[in-house]
Order: sequence, then structure tokens, then C-alpha cells
Amino acid sequence: MSAVEGVWPAELDGVFDRTLTCEYASLTRDLRPITWAVTPYRGERSLDVSTGLSYPDKAERARRNPQVALLFSDPTGCPSATTSVVLVRGHARVRDADLQANTDRYVRESLAKTSGMNATPWVLRRRMSWYFSRIWIEVWPESMLWWPGGDLEAEPLRWDGGPLTVAPSDPAPVGKRSSGRLRPPVDWRPFADRAQGLGAPVLTTVANGSPLPLRTRGVRRTADGFRVELPAGVAAVDGPACLTFHRVGPGLEWQENVVLVGRASVQGASAEVTVERALNDWSLAGSRWQRMRAFTGPGRSLRRRLAHEAARRGQPVPTVRRA
Repeated sequence: MSAVEGVWPAELDGVFDRTLTCEYASLTRDLRPITWAVTPYRGERSLDVSTGLSYPDKAERARRNPQVALLFSDPTGCPSATTSVVLVRGHARVRDADLQANTDRYVRESLAKTSGMNATPWVLRRRMSWYFSRIWIEVWPESMLWWPGGDLEAEPLRWDGGPLTVAPSDPAPVGKRSSGRLRPPVDWRPFADRAQGLGAPVLTTVANGSPLPLRTRGVRRTADGFRVELPAGVAAVDGPACLTFHRVGPGLEWQENVVLVGRASVQGASAEVTVERALNDWSLAGSRWQRMRAFTGPGRSLRRRLAHEAARRGQPVPTVRRA
């Protein structure tokens, strides 16, 4: 077992500690999966991810339906000895009762784990409360599958955590939530064109009321979407589906994301995904200047959302401060 007695196998600790991104899957009100690449962190007995207070959808979906999943399938940040692909299915606990403590933790742990923000002076970081103000989502593992060495053609190993008792999420905020940041894309095809340069995606379907994200072994564009090759040992499910394409730099200094939603039809070791629409993404690509412009551009509108979301929780906007 790991150093924390009673928790996951110790051989997975390197993946959880060092991976820069994992795929976090949650469900909408109508039980459709949505999966985004996020940075994972180790909690005391949980695996934790965060979302900005100014864009809280990932947290609100988990508060409404705590059945979530994490897929550690991008080895960026991991040495070759710890490149297993790991699927974690578990119970989410949303933490936003102390926004200042959340922000302090995110500043401390994100700057320690990634180098993408290291060149940004503190005088500028202090003005970026719209980014550093965070809601934490603790994921308490119920079961795990993992493919040692990332060999998706081999049968995975399995771990079952047994009965799980998790404290409830913090109380939901009151009042009307912020409106969407951006209008949704009209046409998914330009996003699919861009996705083709990002490698094989993660396919998420829904199994037994819980999201099931799987790293695919291959992908091919079709007229209506994509055909993907599935890993061994676990089956995707017909029905609502999400395709998540992404890649990141070695220090998370750049990132590219495309998320497409639609329906999957599973055919043996493959699945045909008919795409219905694309979700707005936040990619940071190009030169350093282009990335900085894309990163800071939404700041004005997000600051307004930040103030609104903090007020809904009866708290002041957090201060970005050194740990």
C-alpha cells in the first residue's frame, strides 16, 4: 500500500505526485460527461483538482453529482519509470467555504509543481486573483484501473477501495450564478480540424451512473466525428460521449485543448463518435507574447465574475499572496 495506510497501491504514487495534467470527468444535469485536462495534487487521503472561482462549472457539476473520475494518461512531468495510465473513479467533495485558504494553497502548490508562471513577477501575480482564486475538488478514490508502462493493449490491474464514507461538499452558494463567459461555437468542425494535431483523445462515456474516461489507442477523422480505438480490459458505453484532445508543455508553460461532445456507438474494440458541438476552450499556444496575451485577455470580464461568485459565497475576493 502507499505511505498513507489503506489508500491506493504505492506503485501509483509517482504518477499522482508528478503528472502535470490529468483528465477530470464529471456529469451535467442530464448525465452527459464533460472532461477537461486539469492539474492534479495530492490531498491527505484524496486526489485533488481545482477550478477557478470565476469559472466554477467543474465544481458545480461535482457538487450536484459527486460521481466523478480522474484519468492520468498524459505522462508529461513523469519519469519513464512511472508512466502507467491510471483511471480513478471516486466521490467528489467540493471545498469553497474558505476561499482565501483555497487561494493560498493553489498559489503555493501550483507554483511548486509547474514552471509556467515562474517568469511572471509577483507584482503581476497579485493582480491575477481572477486566476489564482480557486475552488478545490477532492476526489476520494473508490476504485482504480491501471495499465503498467502505459501499455493500453495489455489487461489493466485493478484496485477496489471498498466502502467509502465521504463528508458532504461545502454548502452551495446562494443567488444567481454568473452567466457563461463566451458564446458557444456555432460549428464544431474547425475545432475538430485543430484536434487532429493533438494526438489520440480521451473518450468519456457513462457507465453505471459514473463518467468513464479512457485514453484511446488511436483516432481517425470521419465525416460526422471520429473513430477511436479503445484500450484493453474495459469497455466504453453507447450513449452520450465527450472527446478530450489536449497537450501541454514540459512546465505547463503552454497548452492546447479541444473538447467535443456528442454520442458514441461502441463496436468491439472501437467506437464511432458522432460530434454534436464543441465546447469553448482556453488554449495558450504560439509565442510567449501570444500566450501571455491569450492568458491575460479575459482578465477584465473574469474579475467581474470573480467578485460576483465570491459574494454568492458571502466572502471577500481572495488576495494573492506569497505562501
